[in-house]
Amino acid sequence: MIDFRSDTVTKPTPEMREAMARAEVGDDVYGDDPTVNSLEAYAADRLGFEAALFTASGTQANLLAIMSHCGRGDEYLCGQAAHNYRYEGGGAAVLGSVQPQPIENEPDGSINLDKARAAIKADDFHFAMTRLLSLENTIGGKVLSLDYQRQARAFCDEHGLQLHLDGARVFNAAVACHCDITEITRHYHSVSVCLSKGLGAPVGSLLLGSEDFIKRARRLRKMVGGGMRQAGILAAAGKIALGQGPRRLQEDHDNAQALTAGLAEIRQLEVDLASTQTNIVYARCRVGQATDLRDHLAEQGILITAGNPLRFVTHRDVNRQDVDRLLTAIRQFYQAKQAS
Repeated sequence: MIDFRSDTVTKPTPEMREAMARAEVGDDVYGDDPTVNSLEAYAADRLGFEAALFTASGTQANLLAIMSHCGRGDEYLCGQAAHNYRYEGGGAAVLGSVQPQPIENEPDGSINLDKARAAIKADDFHFAMTRLLSLENTIGGKVLSLDYQRQARAFCDEHGLQLHLDGARVFNAAVACHCDITEITRHYHSVSVCLSKGLGAPVGSLLLGSEDFIKRARRLRKMVGGGMRQAGILAAAGKIALGQGPRRLQEDHDNAQALTAGLAEIRQLEVDLASTQTNIVYARCRVGQATDLRDHLAEQGILITAGNPLRFVTHRDVNRQDVDRLLTAIRQFYQAKQAS
């Protein structure tokens, strides 16, 4: 099957499998798994932080970040479309008693800082205390500008807020901006990075911040069941992903551009060419039939997400020939519908 549903579907490379098989391990809950420790130290240095924590998932990393920055009864500001607001089970509220205050995202994925300022609660016992602003980069495949992120940090410093980045695909953002990853991460008090999306590891994310912040997060990770014992088997693949994965992300972006251009030529689909900035492509069905299209493609050995809009994600396990095969299958579907 050719899978365009997400970049989470990548399989570990032979090099990752070999590294996992021979990984030196210990008990990470005791802090003595050398492979986990090596990954965390490498990640902290690479992204410009004092410390890092290996977690089971991006959802867990974001939850630990919010709970480490905020206490019970506090609130965090985030985008209405933010993953840690919409797609992470309400964990901050359910498990941390931290109230989200969503703000409508702008078309470019950013949060208007004037709207964020208006959402900060007064120091009054009627209100939750606003402690944190959480941004996402990339968000829906869109890249936040470096200048905007600089402004967001200045905004947080002005209002005494912490600034967290859900950076599940932050390396995609760095590639799109033609900058080193630290040009992005330097603006944040904490960053989460997914190893199992475009970077290609089978499992895992990282949370980065100061030593004191990571100490709090490590305690919370234990509380929510995130102590994974001999996790070096997973960390071995994660270190390869972190070291090598960013080098080939431009290929994913190029394939996404080719897919966008091809979809735009299919009159039954509506595509905004400018909206494809990284490895995520959206298209709307002008005549409906999204579910029928998904089923047709599955019969051809191609998996997609049939929403409104359709979403296609390019990744390491998808090449240009796969993109061409997808476009051909979509054209055939609409030709058959038109003929009937």
